[in-house]
Amino acid sequence: MLSLAALRVNAQAGRDTSDWRYRHSPRTASLLSLAVPGAGQIYNRKYWKAPIAWAGLGTCVHFIQENTREYKRYRTAYIALVDNDPATTDEFNGRYSSNQVLKVTDTYRKWRDISYICLGAVYLLNVVDASVDAHFVRFDVSRDLSASLGPSLSTAAMGAPGISLSVALR
Repeated sequence: MLSLAALRVNAQAGRDTSDWRYRHSPRTASLLSLAVPGAGQIYNRKYWKAPIAWAGLGTCVHFIQENTREYKRYRTAYIALVDNDPATTDEFNGRYSSNQVLKVTDTYRKWRDISYICLGAVYLLNVVDASVDAHFVRFDVSRDLSASLGPSLSTAAMGAPGISLSVALR
């Protein structure tokens, strides 16, 4: 429990320690997202972002499983085609040559590998989003934003025309 003097000092500093934003930690948000995807977004109180992270990871896992299943299917068919054993037959009953089956096998292997890379990228983006969002939790944009466009006096004094843009955040 904070004492009255501590609250006065914090109020003088312009911040209220009872506000969750001042107790918020970007490190905690990052660690939570590392441990459980989407947990950092929930910690940041951006609840709508967690299902997006879960959907991205779930989609990647789905494509990994699908491409792995098809890769194994075509790899088994390719092995049956090139093993020189007349007793083994592939599931395509000789409709495709071994080169055609090998090309499809390589394609599914490549797609599976890309799916793993996408899974890592979505996982990393989940952590980066939680960290960046946690850093901006105390960022406050005032309602009075103004911009003005006018002549640049410093360049005009040197005899050259110029334009200056000034943005005021109040």
